[in-house]
Amino acid sequence: MNAPLTNRLRVLRAETGMSQTDLAEAIEVSRKTISTIEVGRFVPSTAIALRLARYFKVPVEDVFALADD
Repeated sequence: MNAPLTNRLRVLRAETGMSQTDLAEAIEVSRKTISTIEVGRFVPSTAIALRLARYFKVPVEDVFALADD
């Protein structure tokens, strides 16, 4: 069972008006990391997923979901 991961990262970022660079700096990753997560080419580590959720003050399930959910 290898369900792809979907995310709402671009939406959350747009709602706050921040750039990929701003978000990357805020959670201490590269801008490329944010970009590749948003387009689904990179599945983030648990630590990065949790940092993103914490930054946006939402449960991790509000940022990421399995595609079959």
